[in-house]
Amino acid sequence: MDADPYFVDEGDIETARQLVTTADHAELFLYPGDQHLFADSSLPSYDANATTLLLQRVLEFLQHLDN
Repeated sequence: MDADPYFVDEGDIETARQLVTTADHAELFLYPGDQHLFADSSLPSYDANATTLLLQRVLEFLQHLDN
């Protein structure tokens, strides 16, 4: 998420930006919020809407790998 202190403040966002430049069809999507594990439905930080969008985007990316 765009305000996740682990992802943004500790430099992971910069690594993600660099990784995106090395993969065809890759994009970096940031989701609004400050939760680190927003896609884990067993945690209070779970965000169903962001997770749905995340999964959709991952599946679209994976489809490009077959081509």
